[in-house]
Amino acid sequence: MTIHALNDQEVRLLRDEIELLMSERQKLLQVTGAAAVLVANLDSDNLPDDQDTIDAAEVLAESLNELSEETLKDALDVVRAEIDPESRHGSAAQR
Repeated sequence: MTIHALNDQEVRLLRDEIELLMSERQKLLQVTGAAAVLVANLDSDNLPDDQDTIDAAEVLAESLNELSEETLKDALDVVRAEIDPESRHGSAAQR
C-alpha cells in the first residue's frame, strides 16, 4: 500500500469519525434543548417532595447553567425554543 493510499484511508476514517461525532452532537443538542425547556417551565413549588427528584432537578439545572451561551442557544434552536427575557428565571426557554 502506498503512502498516498494510506493517507486516503486515514482521511476517509477521519471523515467518518467527524460525521459520527456531528451526528452525536445533534442528538445531544436535542436532549439538552428539551431539558432546558423542561427546567425553564418547571415550577419549583410544584416539584414532588421526594429529595431524589429535587436533587436530580438541581443537577440538571446546574449542568445547563454550565453550558456556554452559544451551546445553549444551539440546543434551543434544535428544539425550536426561544429564550424568554421576561421569564421569572431570567434564562428560561419557552416552546
